[in-house]
Amino acid sequence: MTPGARRSSERGAIAAAAAALGAAGALGGALWLWSGSAPPGMSPSEEASPCAPGAEQESAASPDLYCMALFPTPRVPDATGTVELRRPPGPFPMGVTPDGRLLYDAVISTDLPAPSTLGPYDRYVAWASTQVLWPIERLGEVPARGRVEAGQVAFNKFLILVTAESGAESGAEPGAAEEAGAEPAGPYVLRAQSPSSRMQPADFLEFALGASRTPPGGMAMDDAWGGVPMPEGVMMLPSLMELRPDVQPWLPGDGWEGEIVDARPREVFELADGDSLALDAVYVRRRIGSREILGYGFNGQIPGPLLWVPEDATVTIDFTNRIDWPTAIHWHGLRLDNRFDGVPGLTQDVVAPGESFRYTVYFPDPGLYWYHPHHREDVQQDLGLAGNLMVRSEDPDYFSSVHREEVVMLDDLLVGEHGVVPFGLERATHALMGRFGNTMLVNGEPGYALDVERGSVVRFHFTNASNTRTFNVSFGGAPMKLVGADVGNFEREEWIESVIIAPAERYIVHVAFPESGSYPFLNRVQGIDHIGGSFFPEQDTLGVVRVGAADATPDLSAAFEALRENRRARDEIAPYRPLFDRPVDLTLELDMSTRGLPLVVERLMQVDSAYFHPVEWSGTMPMMNLISTPENVSWTLREPSTGLENEAIRWNFRVGDVVKLRIRSRRETLHQMQHPIHIHGQRFLVLATNGVAHDNLAWKDMVVVPVGGSVDLLLELSNPGRWMLHCHIAEHLEAGMQMVFTVEP
Repeated sequence: MTPGARRSSERGAIAAAAAALGAAGALGGALWLWSGSAPPGMSPSEEASPCAPGAEQESAASPDLYCMALFPTPRVPDATGTVELRRPPGPFPMGVTPDGRLLYDAVISTDLPAPSTLGPYDRYVAWASTQVLWPIERLGEVPARGRVEAGQVAFNKFLILVTAESGAESGAEPGAAEEAGAEPAGPYVLRAQSPSSRMQPADFLEFALGASRTPPGGMAMDDAWGGVPMPEGVMMLPSLMELRPDVQPWLPGDGWEGEIVDARPREVFELADGDSLALDAVYVRRRIGSREILGYGFNGQIPGPLLWVPEDATVTIDFTNRIDWPTAIHWHGLRLDNRFDGVPGLTQDVVAPGESFRYTVYFPDPGLYWYHPHHREDVQQDLGLAGNLMVRSEDPDYFSSVHREEVVMLDDLLVGEHGVVPFGLERATHALMGRFGNTMLVNGEPGYALDVERGSVVRFHFTNASNTRTFNVSFGGAPMKLVGADVGNFEREEWIESVIIAPAERYIVHVAFPESGSYPFLNRVQGIDHIGGSFFPEQDTLGVVRVGAADATPDLSAAFEALRENRRARDEIAPYRPLFDRPVDLTLELDMSTRGLPLVVERLMQVDSAYFHPVEWSGTMPMMNLISTPENVSWTLREPSTGLENEAIRWNFRVGDVVKLRIRSRRETLHQMQHPIHIHGQRFLVLATNGVAHDNLAWKDMVVVPVGGSVDLLLELSNPGRWMLHCHIAEHLEAGMQMVFTVEP
């Protein structure tokens, strides 16, 4: 049987089994998807609110980060209430505005006396405001007793206020009450502060240890580690600047005597079934701004060659390692044969310098994939070893029409006064937060430029190849719609304002450019000054799209404005839909521990742990991050039912199993981050984040678990072998956040 026929047969068997088990479960609940012994969990429909009593044990989200207690004013001393901060509807694991502010649906529960007991009032109204009470936004009416979705909040630090208000006069026009009540007029009865409000300036640290604001372009040190760039205006502790990692600094070129070639832009190779390609990892030199940088590239290209391959094809890649590190190639997201997955120590030996390995790569699913090392990828991937794979669907109508396609790889690089900031030789640095770069790269270059005609519709294929950075990208207000994700299209196209893309994720987006002029390609987020206890906006201009005066032909505006359904995605997902509300089969917890960190770092982390933001957008604590290594920081996957951690976890499945998996981020740590989790060799559906269901699905191999939150996945086991599950922040992987599971034929 050919690989394609075998995979088609397996997919059919899995879909049939899923449909049968789903129907049986809907009737009697007696059959289980997976025959393991893990106890069932709660279904999303039964999911407890993080504000419910005992929610610490049962809720999908941490009450400490996603629940606010409403406190009464003296006028209603016995009143109570809560505000649940829920993920709003949408395709991403969190709601985010184009400028990077977190967006929440405020679900308010109240127990209040009738408003008329307080005076001439007939309703209660909820408001959201900043800590200085301006601006203030009306959320909506709330009941005296009950629970209601009151509206959306998009402030960094905020207050929720409930007032008693009078309604509109009898016979007034609809909406008059809302217009008249643009600001509170009645008495305040309940109020609450957001969890982020706990983040305050660490005044005692400033007093005891001395803090300073580094000048623009300031450097934390200047020795063998070079100058580490500090974010402009962010407060730092001088005692932190004296620290160094417990590893030797290493830079590319140290002791290298082999060939170094000039980096060049990637080439495009259209490969047919049975074709082969030679791929070499080599040393390259390239210019970034005014600096000459040494790094690596596949075939001397950054990014590596772009491979266009038809669905269900198999190609041969003859790989040769011509750099100074042992390495291997992981074909990220592909459900290929296990022995070619490219994981040293699991599926193959490392490819030593000067040695070769032949990969047979199978492409069963249309979608956007990429390839990168899976050995010290914190160094090798960061220095340029990454490339994209485009797998074309056999369906000519898989996508709607566009004028052009752009394959865009997002990345960043940490560059200091003397060039690239060194890496750790014996082990990774930046184990706490991952190695954030300060120089943004698009397709390996710091400035992206695209020229199109007026009215053009462009299909962007985005890949995030950075070590740790989550991007929030947009095009200066140009209309965007989300089309596809890692392993195929969404069930339907969906309007979005920005693309939230974590390390190793891929998204396919259609963007229209209706007017002549320039549209900036932006990454906009909210940074955190951890010592100052404040948020600040960060904006990186990644490039520009220049739109000319001539009209694009043909006119695709009608096709762009239509939100198409994707029949293939809908039909592939349909057999699994009866399984979505089944109990959870397996749970993983995400945790971290430290040992032997310098006292100043531990104390600062203790202060910082008063609040963890759901996503850490940028590296605003670079010195504390730099000195953390796997010697003093461990990141952990834990199975709570057994207590086993990381590679001690033993999961065994069979081809055809379908497993509901919950991955939960523990709030109770010294430091926590969002974690982009990758599952090798399989595909899954993201059913819910923080207990809130996703209503527009696509097959994925990556999922982002927000800080203190959880995701529920439906994992289809279609591919036999021993496979990895790990965090795709490269330094978290190096610090232990990985496990292996087995799928028997």
